Amino acid sequence: MSTMLDVSGLTHQYGKGEHAHVAVQNLTFSIEAGQLACIVGPSGCGKSTLLRCISGLIPASGGSVRLHGGEVDGVPDDLAVVFQDYSRSLFPWLTVAKNVEFPLRWQNVSRAQRARRSAEVLEAVGLSGVGKKYPWQLSGGMQQRVSIARALVGRPSLLLMDEPFASVDAQTRGELEDLTRTVQRDLGSTILLVTHDIDESVYLADRVLVLSKSPASIVADLTIDLPADRDQITTRESERFVALRGEVARLLQSPQVQRTTPTSGLAVSVESELTTADR
Repeated sequence: MSTMLDVSGLTHQYGKGEHAHVAVQNLTFSIEAGQLACIVGPSGCGKSTLLRCISGLIPASGGSVRLHGGEVDGVPDDLAVVFQDYSRSLFPWLTVAKNVEFPLRWQNVSRAQRARRSAEVLEAVGLSGVGKKYPWQLSGGMQQRVSIARALVGRPSLLLMDEPFASVDAQTRGELEDLTRTVQRDLGSTILLVTHDIDESVYLADRVLVLSKSPASIVADLTIDLPADRDQITTRESERFVALRGEVARLLQSPQVQRTTPTSGLAVSVESELTTADR
């Protein structure tokens, strides 16, 4: 696999002087093309700040972010973001189809092509036939599907998702998790998803990065060795899922995660973390 995203020594600080707040500190990791990786950490640890730095929405205070080997110094054309608050990210005066087409209006794409690509991604997220409706006519889960479709219509190399299912009910959340894995498999997308939900991170990901409390640093980088085909019931009942979930939970309660002054941005081994956490 080739490296899609390379983050090196990333640091971001809000403010200056005695009122400065370091949100993330010395984060270093890479994401391979076609991988679905989750970042999980305590509330307020800097997960969303990290995604905003990666996306180019805010400049990092230090370190570098590279996409396809090129340094990110603004929002890349082939990167898309799905935010948690879908109700604010969709335009209520535009139809679903026009919302999805919106990113293509600034690209060299004809009106006919825009309509065709919009229909294709709406079908991919299970919303064929609703293109003429307006967002306010849809349920919350359907609105978030529209947000995902809009992110995919530009065929991004990297899709960033910032707690995208936190505002929907449990049943809809499970459906959207399965949709994300299906889309990632069918389209070959590379996805980096932030969540505070341990079960969601293990169920979705090929890999889970565990962050410490703010200022965030990476304390563990776990490979999720579950089968590629997953089911909300049988996968979550499996011994391996329960074991992996337990590993992540112990890591989040470990001294390395709870500390406030990180010593390194590099991941440590699972075995080392679990040994320390059990002492």
